[in-house]
Amino acid sequence: MGYLWSLLRPLFMFATLYVVFVYIFNLNKGIAHYPAYLLLGIVLWNFFTETTTIGMSSVVSRGDLIRKISIPRYLVVLSSSTSALINLGLNLLVVFGFVIANGVHPTLSWLLLPLLLVELFAFALAVAFLLSALYVKFRDISYIWEVFIQAAFYATPIIYSLSLVSERYRGWILMNPVAQIIQDARHAVVTNTSITIWDVERLGYALVPIVLVIIVAIFSGLYFKKQSKYFAENI
Repeated sequence: MGYLWSLLRPLFMFATLYVVFVYIFNLNKGIAHYPAYLLLGIVLWNFFTETTTIGMSSVVSRGDLIRKISIPRYLVVLSSSTSALINLGLNLLVVFGFVIANGVHPTLSWLLLPLLLVELFAFALAVAFLLSALYVKFRDISYIWEVFIQAAFYATPIIYSLSLVSERYRGWILMNPVAQIIQDARHAVVTNTSITIWDVERLGYALVPIVLVIIVAIFSGLYFKKQSKYFAENI
């Protein structure tokens, strides 16, 4: 039942948001293939949330193992992130079912999706490494992250189209790597009318999300490596 629940959660969330924002607020206007558009965004966002949330507590939850066995500490975070990645792969099968059912025909642009998933996994894993190291010393970080992730959900164009946002703010929103990945994935898989950072910013600005992923990955890796020496005594 484990996989079934991991699948039903995004589907229930999709059904709720679809009813509210289509039949009450009519946010689907001007968005082609909105059901697939919405579900793809939810699945990618849930992967980021799952990876970072589970990864954050992974070191502490395996404290007994870390104290008893000398293993590379990064494997603890990597294993939890890998399980989330497997769930993402299975959930994407359902997404592609929705995409095809909505009348979207496969194109060569679908081949861009694996590259975007690599970027998303790298960013989520980097954040998970940082949070896991912080959580060992500061347990309140879990409450802060919970509030932040809820606010970030609505700040990211998951349930609404960027066309509803003032042009002056679109570039700022898409500098968030998760927002950039979701919009690029929608553009590649669902509809080429999906606004991407390439549509609203110059080349230099369009590379900002990728640069941010690299910076976060390097900083998180160095911080995790430095703090991992003290995990056993601080857990």
